[in-house]
Amino acid sequence: MKQDSRKPSEAIKIYTAFEGSRLIARGELSDVAVKVKETIDRGERGPVLIFDNHTSQVIELDFRGGVNDVVERLKSATNPGAEEAESSGRKPGRPKLGVVAREVTLLPRHWEWLNCQPGGASVALRKLVEDARRINADRDRCRQAREATYRFLSVMAGNEPGFEEAARALFARNAEKFEALVADWPMDVRDHGLNLAAASFAETD
Repeated sequence: MKQDSRKPSEAIKIYTAFEGSRLIARGELSDVAVKVKETIDRGERGPVLIFDNHTSQVIELDFRGGVNDVVERLKSATNPGAEEAESSGRKPGRPKLGVVAREVTLLPRHWEWLNCQPGGASVALRKLVEDARRINADRDRCRQAREATYRFLSVMAGNEPGFEEAARALFARNAEKFEALVADWPMDVRDHGLNLAAASFAETD
């Protein structure tokens, strides 16, 4: 069996597409885009939406032309620096050190403390962020799952009976009530919502 050589940070992103309330595709974006294009060309019966499974943001794609046109545009959009890197003899990817410069505003006493740390302010800030990420990883994962679930259901089930109560149950981490309230919703929407919500109910205090 061929093993996945990607690093954990390069995990495959999964997307899910719906035609109305019917799930039509799930997988990597290129595969989902092909399925959506085929559905559109057959004459869709309802609005077609593609969701990023991690955030539940709706993904907008250009479906003009044929399937190959859609795939080629998608490749260009997801790797915009590849052509430039190839022409300049430079490999695409992050800068050598993998760091990004951005403005940070702190009080003078904060800067004074940071500047006294080994390695200076930048090293100290990176260590603080990594420590916070490690300590709050489970809590952040549950919060992100909760927000993604609500975002998806707001789009796909905002008019369903019991939506407001289901949302309150979601944020109250009441899994039993949430599942009961969404039980009679369209099957694919319900099941995808439950899958998204599962991680949000796993949080421990």
